[in-house]
Amino acid sequence: MNPARPTSIMIDGYNLGLEKGTGVATYARNLSYACRDLGARTEILYGAPFGPGRSDFLREISFFDPFQPQTAWDIALREAGRLVPRPFGARAFEVPVTGSVIIESQKSRLPYFNRIWNATDLFGAATTQFAITNGFMRVRNLPPVDIMHWTYPLPLTLPGAKNIYTLHDLVPLRLPYTTLDHKGRYLRLSQKLVQQADHIVTVSETSRQDIIDLLGCPPEKVTNTYQAAEIPAKYLNRSEDEVRADIEGAFGLPYKGYFLFFGAIEPKKNVGRLIEAYLGTQLDTPLVLLGTSAWKSKEELRLLKDNAQQYVEQVGTRTFTRERVRRLEYAPFSLLTSVIRGAKATVFPSLYEGFGLPILESMLLGTPVITSNLGATKEIAGDAALLVDPYDTGSIARALREIDDNETLRADLAARGRVRAEFFSMARYAERIGALYEGLA
Repeated sequence: MNPARPTSIMIDGYNLGLEKGTGVATYARNLSYACRDLGARTEILYGAPFGPGRSDFLREISFFDPFQPQTAWDIALREAGRLVPRPFGARAFEVPVTGSVIIESQKSRLPYFNRIWNATDLFGAATTQFAITNGFMRVRNLPPVDIMHWTYPLPLTLPGAKNIYTLHDLVPLRLPYTTLDHKGRYLRLSQKLVQQADHIVTVSETSRQDIIDLLGCPPEKVTNTYQAAEIPAKYLNRSEDEVRADIEGAFGLPYKGYFLFFGAIEPKKNVGRLIEAYLGTQLDTPLVLLGTSAWKSKEELRLLKDNAQQYVEQVGTRTFTRERVRRLEYAPFSLLTSVIRGAKATVFPSLYEGFGLPILESMLLGTPVITSNLGATKEIAGDAALLVDPYDTGSIARALREIDDNETLRADLAARGRVRAEFFSMARYAERIGALYEGLA
């Protein structure tokens, strides 16, 4: 290992502990594997609600079956516990992963790790304490590490380590009407992070400039490392026949015969304007919306209630009567990759992103992309996507028609996308992370 690089790194498990994966969870997992590739001992710190218990075996069981409050009394006890001051910080304990618990079905959610640690309800308690005291909570009883990399803006610090914080974007400040964050508290926390952190990391030049301009961060204190996406070869190299069978069998979708949006249905994703633009095209190619319903999803989807236009579709030997816009709530990762590969194009006209992972994932899988001509989405797409004005439904509609009609354009964008995706490979990401850590070590 390069002696200038840190030998031990700890990463928080804030988003890794969520039942449903997020882009930040993907970021944290990729970061853990980049640390492995750098040869560093990699520790992961979770904040699940269970305590140290009476045995190693019970801690392992509890980690893979975290306590979920079921009653109002349970929730009240947890909230009350968050109000109790922790003047000496939060005490962490090791979670042994010995193989006693069968975790085959959980491996895709886990990061790379040498050891796992937990501090009871760490992230909820720290957030509550910050709202009351405006102070950061310390974490104790952890092994000495060179770098503590917090993958989210959290009011936490690990004494004795270089504390690095990733700010993915400043959506609550740039588009305050699209999130539920407490804006004043978010601004206070972000400003304090900039003041106290050893370094700030972000994932695009767009976000980096926002952090400099809106938070007053010195330019030399914030580094853009971008993100990475990696799709296992067993999904990436599947044959067209296998992909076709997947999507026809699971959802009755025609191979390369639909437009796809995938992601949470929420205001910043601009799904409402996408639906309006699509319905105005009068195209026969259906639009598939794959993702969970989030905040204000009913408003984003309100056009569908009164516009359930139908068409007749032939898929293989079967005939279906379909709505022009189809909603799919969920697909496991193996099936999601097939749904992306099987699409005529991914449509991602987001109003604001720190990065835009669906753009990169689609390019990796050889699917043409339509995305916004603003900020990070334009930056990540480069010249390998069809860019639209996300506020102009006419612009989105014209792009849909152009992609639908032009097979040569689709092939060109697919080829450009694969080349563009190489810039965001795991190997190049590890190089960028290694250079950052080396400069701080």
